[in-house]
Amino acid sequence: MDNSSPQIPALEVHDLTVAYHSNPVLWDVDLQVPQKSLTAIVGPNGAGKSTLLKAALGLVSLGSGYVRIFNQEIKALRSEVAYVPQRESVDWDFPVNALDVVLMGRYGKCGWIKRPTKVDREIAENALQQMGMQDFASRQIGELSGGQQQRVFLARALAQEAKLYLMDEPLAGVDATTEKIIIDTLNQLKNSGQTIIVVHHDLQTVPEYFDHAILLNVRLVAAGAVTEIFTKENLIKTYGGRLTILEELRDSVHKITEGRKI
Repeated sequence: MDNSSPQIPALEVHDLTVAYHSNPVLWDVDLQVPQKSLTAIVGPNGAGKSTLLKAALGLVSLGSGYVRIFNQEIKALRSEVAYVPQRESVDWDFPVNALDVVLMGRYGKCGWIKRPTKVDREIAENALQQMGMQDFASRQIGELSGGQQQRVFLARALAQEAKLYLMDEPLAGVDATTEKIIIDTLNQLKNSGQTIIVVHHDLQTVPEYFDHAILLNVRLVAAGAVTEIFTKENLIKTYGGRLTILEELRDSVHKITEGRKI
Protein backbone atom coordinates (compact mmCIF):
# COMPACT_ATOMS: atom_id res chain seq x y z
CA MET A 1 0.00 0.00 0.00
CA ASP A 2 1.22 3.47 -0.84
CA ASN A 3 2.40 5.42 2.20
CA SER A 4 0.28 8.36 1.04
CA SER A 5 -2.91 6.26 1.18
CA PRO A 6 -5.47 7.65 3.63
CA GLN A 7 -5.81 4.11 5.07
CA ILE A 8 -2.28 4.41 6.48
CA PRO A 9 -2.35 5.94 10.00
CA ALA A 10 -0.46 9.18 10.42
CA LEU A 11 0.86 7.74 13.70
CA GLU A 12 0.87 4.09 14.73
CA VAL A 13 2.10 2.95 18.14
CA HIS A 14 2.34 -0.77 18.94
CA ASP A 15 3.21 -2.41 22.27
CA LEU A 16 5.09 0.74 23.30
CA THR A 17 6.83 0.81 26.66
CA VAL A 18 9.18 3.59 27.77
CA ALA A 19 10.89 3.68 31.16
CA TYR A 20 13.08 6.24 32.90
CA HIS A 21 15.45 4.72 35.48
CA SER A 22 13.43 1.48 35.43
CA ASN A 23 10.18 3.36 36.14
CA PRO A 24 7.62 2.88 33.34
CA VAL A 25 6.35 6.16 31.90
CA LEU A 26 4.41 4.49 29.10
CA TRP A 27 3.31 0.88 29.38
CA ASP A 28 2.15 -1.40 26.56
CA VAL A 29 0.49 1.36 24.52
CA ASP A 30 -1.28 0.55 21.26
CA LEU A 31 -2.98 3.25 19.23
CA GLN A 32 -3.48 4.72 15.78
CA VAL A 33 -4.09 8.33 14.80
CA PRO A 34 -5.83 8.79 11.44
CA GLN A 35 -4.58 11.20 8.83
CA LYS A 36 -6.16 14.65 8.54
CA SER A 37 -7.25 14.66 12.19
CA LEU A 38 -6.81 17.09 15.08
CA THR A 39 -6.07 14.95 18.13
CA ALA A 40 -5.71 15.85 21.81
CA ILE A 41 -3.55 13.82 24.20
CA VAL A 42 -5.21 14.10 27.60
CA GLY A 43 -4.13 12.84 31.01
CA PRO A 44 -2.87 13.82 34.46
CA ASN A 45 0.65 15.01 35.23
CA GLY A 46 3.12 12.15 34.82
CA ALA A 47 0.81 10.26 32.48
CA GLY A 48 3.43 10.05 29.71
CA LYS A 49 1.88 12.57 27.34
CA SER A 50 5.12 14.41 26.45
CA THR A 51 6.98 11.10 26.39
CA LEU A 52 4.57 9.81 23.76
CA LEU A 53 5.47 12.73 21.49
CA LYS A 54 9.18 12.21 22.14
CA ALA A 55 8.85 8.51 21.33
CA ALA A 56 7.19 9.43 18.04
CA LEU A 57 10.12 11.77 17.32
CA GLY A 58 12.74 9.17 18.20
CA LEU A 59 14.01 11.28 21.11
CA VAL A 60 13.71 8.59 23.79
CA SER A 61 14.77 4.95 23.93
CA LEU A 62 11.96 2.42 23.65
CA GLY A 63 11.78 -0.44 26.11
CA SER A 64 9.58 -2.39 23.72
CA GLY A 65 7.35 -1.92 20.72
CA TYR A 66 7.60 0.47 17.82
CA VAL A 67 6.34 3.77 16.43
CA ARG A 68 5.55 4.36 12.77
CA ILE A 69 4.91 7.66 11.00
CA PHE A 70 2.89 7.08 7.82
CA ASN A 71 4.05 3.45 8.04
CA GLN A 72 7.74 4.41 8.19
CA GLU A 73 10.34 4.96 10.87
CA ILE A 74 10.82 8.57 11.93
CA LYS A 75 14.34 8.77 10.49
CA ALA A 76 12.90 8.30 7.00
CA LEU A 77 10.37 11.12 7.39
CA ARG A 78 11.97 13.51 9.86
CA SER A 79 11.54 16.53 7.60
CA GLU A 80 7.81 15.77 7.38
CA VAL A 81 7.28 15.96 11.15
CA ALA A 82 7.18 19.35 12.91
CA TYR A 83 7.54 19.63 16.68
CA VAL A 84 6.48 22.43 19.01
CA PRO A 85 7.98 21.80 22.48
CA GLN A 86 6.78 23.12 25.81
CA ARG A 87 7.85 26.72 26.30
CA GLU A 88 9.56 25.78 29.58
CA SER A 89 12.04 23.58 27.70
CA VAL A 90 13.32 26.41 25.46
CA ASP A 91 16.32 28.66 26.20
CA TRP A 92 14.71 32.05 25.62
CA ASP A 93 18.02 33.85 26.22
CA PHE A 94 19.47 32.43 23.02
CA PRO A 95 20.52 35.42 20.86
CA VAL A 96 18.19 35.01 17.89
CA ASN A 97 15.24 37.05 16.71
CA ALA A 98 11.78 35.79 15.83
CA LEU A 99 12.49 35.50 12.10
CA ASP A 100 15.66 33.49 12.77
CA VAL A 101 13.63 31.04 14.86
CA VAL A 102 11.03 30.61 12.12
CA LEU A 103 13.74 30.13 9.48
CA MET A 104 14.97 27.14 11.49
CA GLY A 105 11.84 25.40 10.27
CA ARG A 106 13.25 25.50 6.76
CA TYR A 107 16.52 23.71 7.56
CA GLY A 108 14.97 20.30 6.95
CA LYS A 109 14.17 21.40 3.40
CA CYS A 110 17.31 23.35 2.51
CA GLY A 111 19.87 21.56 4.74
CA TRP A 112 21.85 22.89 7.72
CA ILE A 113 24.97 23.82 5.73
CA LYS A 114 23.13 25.81 3.10
CA ARG A 115 21.94 29.36 3.54
CA PRO A 116 18.16 29.86 3.39
CA THR A 117 17.04 31.01 -0.03
CA LYS A 118 14.78 33.93 -0.86
CA VAL A 119 11.90 31.46 -1.09
CA ASP A 120 12.72 30.06 2.37
CA ARG A 121 12.72 33.58 3.78
CA GLU A 122 9.38 34.39 2.13
CA ILE A 123 7.84 31.20 3.58
CA ALA A 124 9.14 32.14 7.05
CA GLU A 125 7.82 35.69 6.76
CA ASN A 126 4.42 34.40 5.61
CA ALA A 127 4.33 32.03 8.60
CA LEU A 128 5.03 34.92 10.96
CA GLN A 129 2.28 36.94 9.30
CA GLN A 130 -0.16 34.05 9.61
CA MET A 131 0.50 34.04 13.36
CA GLY A 132 0.15 37.83 13.59
CA MET A 133 3.84 38.23 14.48
CA GLN A 134 5.22 39.98 11.38
CA ASP A 135 5.86 43.20 13.33
CA PHE A 136 8.10 41.30 15.75
CA ALA A 137 10.36 39.64 13.15
CA SER A 138 13.50 41.42 14.38
CA ARG A 139 12.66 41.15 18.10
CA GLN A 140 14.88 38.91 20.24
CA ILE A 141 12.78 35.93 21.35
CA GLY A 142 13.48 36.52 25.04
CA GLU A 143 11.83 39.95 24.79
CA LEU A 144 8.51 38.50 23.67
CA SER A 145 5.61 37.63 25.94
CA GLY A 146 4.74 33.99 26.56
CA GLY A 147 1.90 34.04 24.05
CA GLN A 148 4.09 35.72 21.44
CA GLN A 149 6.84 33.15 21.96
CA GLN A 150 4.31 30.38 21.44
CA ARG A 151 3.13 31.99 18.21
CA VAL A 152 6.72 32.20 16.94
CA PHE A 153 7.30 28.53 17.60
CA LEU A 154 4.09 27.63 15.84
CA ALA A 155 5.20 29.82 12.92
CA ARG A 156 8.44 27.81 12.82
CA ALA A 157 6.39 24.62 12.55
CA LEU A 158 4.26 26.14 9.78
CA ALA A 159 7.39 27.13 7.86
CA GLN A 160 8.48 23.51 7.89
CA GLU A 161 5.48 22.60 5.72
CA ALA A 162 5.21 19.23 7.40
CA LYS A 163 2.63 16.46 7.10
CA LEU A 164 2.44 15.73 10.83
CA TYR A 165 2.55 18.32 13.63
CA LEU A 166 3.32 17.29 17.21
CA MET A 167 2.70 20.02 19.80
CA ASP A 168 3.34 19.86 23.54
CA GLU A 169 0.81 22.09 25.34
CA PRO A 170 0.80 24.97 22.83
CA LEU A 171 -2.22 26.50 24.58
CA ALA A 172 -0.80 26.46 28.10
CA GLY A 173 -0.67 29.91 29.67
CA VAL A 174 -1.54 31.87 26.53
CA ASP A 175 -3.99 34.77 26.31
CA ALA A 176 -7.41 34.43 24.67
CA THR A 177 -6.27 36.13 21.44
CA THR A 178 -3.31 33.77 21.04
CA GLU A 179 -5.48 30.75 21.83
CA LYS A 180 -7.93 31.69 19.07
CA ILE A 181 -5.12 32.25 16.56
CA ILE A 182 -3.58 28.89 17.41
CA ILE A 183 -6.85 26.97 17.19
CA ASP A 184 -7.77 28.65 13.91
CA THR A 185 -4.35 27.76 12.53
CA LEU A 186 -4.65 24.12 13.64
CA ASN A 187 -8.01 23.85 11.92
CA GLN A 188 -6.58 25.37 8.75
CA LEU A 189 -3.80 22.78 8.80
CA LYS A 190 -6.30 19.95 9.27
CA ASN A 191 -8.52 21.26 6.48
CA SER A 192 -5.45 21.37 4.23
CA GLY A 193 -4.78 17.67 4.84
CA GLN A 194 -2.24 17.79 7.66
CA THR A 195 -2.45 15.79 10.89
CA ILE A 196 -2.00 17.52 14.25
CA ILE A 197 -1.47 15.86 17.66
CA VAL A 198 -1.59 18.17 20.67
CA VAL A 199 -0.88 17.57 24.36
CA HIS A 200 -3.77 19.44 25.94
CA HIS A 201 -4.67 20.19 29.56
CA ASP A 202 -8.10 21.84 29.43
CA LEU A 203 -10.78 19.14 29.48
CA GLN A 204 -13.61 21.57 28.87
CA THR A 205 -12.35 22.63 25.44
CA VAL A 206 -11.52 19.17 24.10
CA PRO A 207 -14.98 18.58 22.54
CA GLU A 208 -14.92 22.06 21.01
CA TYR A 209 -11.37 22.06 19.63
CA PHE A 210 -10.59 18.43 18.68
CA ASP A 211 -12.16 15.63 16.67
CA HIS A 212 -9.99 12.82 18.10
CA ALA A 213 -8.49 12.20 21.53
CA ILE A 214 -6.01 9.93 23.30
CA LEU A 215 -6.74 9.35 27.00
CA LEU A 216 -3.54 8.34 28.71
CA ASN A 217 -2.31 7.53 32.20
CA VAL A 218 0.89 5.52 31.64
CA ARG A 219 -1.36 2.94 30.03
CA LEU A 220 -3.79 3.81 27.27
CA VAL A 221 -7.34 4.28 28.52
CA ALA A 222 -8.96 5.00 25.16
CA ALA A 223 -8.23 6.48 21.73
CA GLY A 224 -10.59 7.47 18.96
CA ALA A 225 -13.21 10.00 17.95
CA VAL A 226 -14.02 12.49 20.72
CA THR A 227 -17.75 11.82 20.32
CA GLU A 228 -17.13 8.13 21.09
CA ILE A 229 -14.41 7.94 23.74
CA PHE A 230 -14.55 11.26 25.61
CA THR A 231 -17.00 10.00 28.24
CA LYS A 232 -17.28 10.56 31.97
CA GLU A 233 -16.40 6.91 32.60
CA ASN A 234 -13.22 7.06 30.51
CA LEU A 235 -12.16 10.37 32.01
CA ILE A 236 -12.59 9.04 35.55
CA LYS A 237 -10.44 6.04 34.59
CA THR A 238 -7.85 8.41 33.18
CA TYR A 239 -7.71 10.70 36.19
CA GLY A 240 -8.36 8.13 38.90
CA GLY A 241 -11.70 9.62 39.91
CA ARG A 242 -10.15 12.76 41.35
CA LEU A 243 -12.82 15.02 42.81
CA THR A 244 -11.08 18.15 41.57
CA ILE A 245 -12.01 17.41 37.96
CA LEU A 246 -15.59 16.24 38.37
CA GLU A 247 -17.05 19.64 37.44
CA GLU A 248 -14.94 19.68 34.26
CA LEU A 249 -16.08 16.16 33.46
CA ARG A 250 -19.73 17.14 33.80
CA ASP A 251 -19.25 20.17 31.57
CA SER A 252 -17.34 18.21 28.95
CA VAL A 253 -19.77 15.32 28.83
CA HIS A 254 -22.69 17.77 28.67
CA LYS A 255 -21.12 19.44 25.63
CA ILE A 256 -20.73 16.11 23.86
CA THR A 257 -24.27 15.05 24.74
CA GLU A 258 -25.70 18.30 23.41
CA GLY A 259 -23.63 17.95 20.24
CA ARG A 260 -25.04 14.48 19.60
CA LYS A 261 -28.60 15.82 19.75
CA ILE A 262 -27.97 18.32 16.97
